[in-house]
Amino acid sequence: MSTLTALARLRAARDGVAQRITTVRHCHIADRPMVLVPLRLAGESAAPLAAMVGTDPDHPRLLVVPQPRNRDLRFAFAAGLAEVLLPYVEGFQKTTETVERRGGEPYERCLDAPQIIVPNRPAASFTGLLGRSTRFRRADGPYPVHPSVPVLGRWLTYFADRSHQPGSCLLLTATEALAQHWATGQSGLEDSNLAALMGWIDPPVGMSGPQAAEEAEDPLLWPPAGPTTDPGFDNEVLAPAIAAYEEAPTERAVERIAQALRTQLDPTWRLMWRAVGLLRRLPEGERVKDRWEADRGSFTRFVERIAEGGPPQARRDGAVGAAARLAGMERAQASYDVQRAYDDPLIMAEYRLSGEAFAGTVTYADPEHTEGEGRSRKLRPLVTVETADPVRLMPGTTVGSPDRRGHAAEIVEISGGEIVLKIVKGMGRSKTPAPGSVPGPGEQVCYTSLTDDFQSSAALPDPEQTPWTHGGPPQEYVADDDAQEEWS
Repeated sequence: MSTLTALARLRAARDGVAQRITTVRHCHIADRPMVLVPLRLAGESAAPLAAMVGTDPDHPRLLVVPQPRNRDLRFAFAAGLAEVLLPYVEGFQKTTETVERRGGEPYERCLDAPQIIVPNRPAASFTGLLGRSTRFRRADGPYPVHPSVPVLGRWLTYFADRSHQPGSCLLLTATEALAQHWATGQSGLEDSNLAALMGWIDPPVGMSGPQAAEEAEDPLLWPPAGPTTDPGFDNEVLAPAIAAYEEAPTERAVERIAQALRTQLDPTWRLMWRAVGLLRRLPEGERVKDRWEADRGSFTRFVERIAEGGPPQARRDGAVGAAARLAGMERAQASYDVQRAYDDPLIMAEYRLSGEAFAGTVTYADPEHTEGEGRSRKLRPLVTVETADPVRLMPGTTVGSPDRRGHAAEIVEISGGEIVLKIVKGMGRSKTPAPGSVPGPGEQVCYTSLTDDFQSSAALPDPEQTPWTHGGPPQEYVADDDAQEEWS
């Protein structure tokens, strides 16, 4: 936990209401997101029990498995979820844009992408398990499933995988998104309870955050946000209803189970849309759209993979694939941290406290300063900044400025509270600096060693060259008969 976040938590505990820890929103919120609230059977890691899903807050779709241990009913549930999710996803594939790129052929990218929002991280993990349990199923042979089920599995796996990518918003978890923007007076573990977290951020009239969070601990008022259900509900309501269905599998018995599960899902459904509204009211960070473009590109590539008949995602990555995935996530995390700091003065303040950034006033500027002679002569303006921040950067360090894209400077000298900078990038190509590219005396500036420069991919061997110490080359995918595989 950072110093400023710790301070915000103390203030939240003192004032009885959550404190903002950002000035902008750092996640994309779609105009028409799909909210998914899943439930699973207690004691069964991947057996679906119910789900409330939809894009309209007033008209959710309730899907129920009256006997989760029945394989046919589980796959009927999956087919019902596919009936809702797949048309939503396919709707974003119809409109594309042509993207030009330097030194390469233009390519098509979907103009927008779907967004699924789930209550918490366990719900996102369950989404991945549900995808894992359905993407290898077959529509023919023994134990056939509806043709939409394996397609659903591939998409659920894709969304679950993207949820681990720093900065991605294709699958967003409500508790993590809210906790990223507000600090409460409770622990991080308690923040994973959506009702308690919302109680601190948006308490009912006449109640404080702690009072609302305490009320959220009552499962009769605020059932768990899933995928786990309340044990009391399981024993006293759900188990008798399922037993009655087993004795007489009638529509009335199914409706009894559905009504019971609706009481568990409705409160979370309402909380989810309140959370979406709270996040949407925050101003969006400047670089959020760049990350959403990356999401749209990833979505487009997966659409093409399915259209080309590519195999489903492997059960596990090979050595090279796992290394490439890890390296990509590390680059994405580094870039995400920089972008958030550049977008948000409150986050940048954390780096100012640690000495990785400084802000101050320009006291002197020499925009015409050059280095070298003759043809090697280069424009290198000098700027002196006076700051009261604790600077822990060394001369020679390259720094960037959140106020100027593409701008870079090198620290020449640090003397007390004065820092001499040499501008090395972002001035244009002429012999004189472009207007506004060099800060002038009296201007407030901020510089940091955090830079979002391009990072090349890790140098890895081809999968076919995987050494035997790492399992050797991966085996070629062959569709097998895994219909006997258990879900749990």
